[in-house]
Amino acid sequence: MARITVPHRRRILLELDLSTAPVELDPAEPLARLRQRGRRDLRATLRALHEAADDPRVVGLVARVGGPLPWSVMQELRAGVRAFAAGGKPTLAWAQTFAEQPGAMAGYVLATAFDELWLQPGGEVGLLGVALETTFLRGSLDKLGLQPQLDQRHEYKNAADTIMRTEYTRAHREALDRVVGSVFDDAVEAIAQGRRLDPAQVRTLVDGGPTLAPAARDAGLVDRLGYRDEALAAMRVRVGDEPELLFADRWRPRRRPLRIVGGTLGRPGRRGHVALVTIQGTIDSGRSRRGLMGRTAGSDTVGAALRAAAADERARAVVLRVDSPGGSAVASETIWREVCLLQRAKPVIVAMGAVAASGGYYVACPADRIVALPATLTGSIGVFGGKVVVQELMTRLGLSAGSVQRGAHARMFSSRRPFDEDEKTNLAAGLDAIYDDFVGKVAQGRGRSTGQIEAVARGRVWTGRDAVAAGLVDELGGLRDAVRLARARGGLAPDAPVRPAIRLGPLARFGRPRNSADPRASTGSGLPGIPDRTADLGAELGALLGLPAAATLRMPPLRLC
Repeated sequence: MARITVPHRRRILLELDLSTAPVELDPAEPLARLRQRGRRDLRATLRALHEAADDPRVVGLVARVGGPLPWSVMQELRAGVRAFAAGGKPTLAWAQTFAEQPGAMAGYVLATAFDELWLQPGGEVGLLGVALETTFLRGSLDKLGLQPQLDQRHEYKNAADTIMRTEYTRAHREALDRVVGSVFDDAVEAIAQGRRLDPAQVRTLVDGGPTLAPAARDAGLVDRLGYRDEALAAMRVRVGDEPELLFADRWRPRRRPLRIVGGTLGRPGRRGHVALVTIQGTIDSGRSRRGLMGRTAGSDTVGAALRAAAADERARAVVLRVDSPGGSAVASETIWREVCLLQRAKPVIVAMGAVAASGGYYVACPADRIVALPATLTGSIGVFGGKVVVQELMTRLGLSAGSVQRGAHARMFSSRRPFDEDEKTNLAAGLDAIYDDFVGKVAQGRGRSTGQIEAVARGRVWTGRDAVAAGLVDELGGLRDAVRLARARGGLAPDAPVRPAIRLGPLARFGRPRNSADPRASTGSGLPGIPDRTADLGAELGALLGLPAAATLRMPPLRLC
């Protein structure tokens, strides 16, 4: 009798290396993977955490933790770890230390989602709390002979404060204090839940930190002290045999069998999909691009993607991923209009990343639902504008300038002279109009009165958690939660695919467009570019300081540590 040999099923132990933060690669940019080679893919990692527990080949999850993580990324990963653990398979995290780099507390909060936590004997738990630091530039500008002339709407629009002042205003401090408090309260709650500690005890440990490894074990902050090899050996004892280590973003689900669907050969549930459109970086007019100052979301490129999603009959719903502090008021309005047109055709769900504020909130407000992470920075419904006057600096440098003009205000935005009184009045009137329009658009999109929105606007920044209570966000969650909502709203299967709204290969991107509706007319090559700056000294300095050429919907950079 012939002997039948059954191949041994490969057993997999999923692995995360979070010594550096995984990156969110835009699937619409094929060249992004080349620029970020060597970095773990956040979206693929989250997919594995949420789905791999159902894979019989996967026996558990082990992770190196302790590196600095943005709070929003940490919260998405933590939700994924908890989802994996809910499948009943073991999870273990190990760390060399939680204390050598700023922002270590976020890494520790993530670690508490694992059912077993190891710490190297010489390490520490840097459970120090949450802080925000602000650098005020006014003193340096005065010494240089630079005069900022800015106006803002309203008292919480503190991007202008960092340039106009030397310390916090009451409103500025109030807003940031609430942001820090919201993130800290969330962290304490997560640690207490993950480590089975009383929240008051966690706060006491924070105030007494950092905590050396033996004391951390005795306090219940970690389970065991040991090294990487010992932690992996302990995990292998728990799962049995010798499973293969596999980075989570390299995991792929098994393919589903083909069957006849609608008279054709295909996979069930694949007749429709969710389209994904990404707005990442500063919002500006033109094409999306990468420059020396970072990534720019161009209104032409984003608009083309939104129109493509609207025109694609197979795209039953759209997820708009927003990770932007805002930017140009005009570009934000251009994108807002395209979102409104898309929303009339099919469901639009917004998934906010680390920040979706000012112009980033402007483009999100027409959506059917807005999903944010607890630590997402959002809101900042306000506007500021003006210029930096370099007249005194030029005098100090021995420079002089002449001018000729036609029109009383031809040099209104010249950095070589201050605003006159009429120009100050005109600037204020323009900012008032933009602010009122912004508030009105948010009220329309959120189905609320302008008075209700005004009460939570005035330039104030909110965390995602507080924004739910303020009525600016519908629910807390990450990208996967937004996709789940989009599938339900679009009448799609729970596993319907998510695809970029525009799918162009690297070579096709360089082809000549047929007309303005061709996506190639608006999509950038994705290659780094040189910023297009004028020769005006004030414009150069303003760009360096993050100042607008005119009115801007933008919040200042905030980094929680």
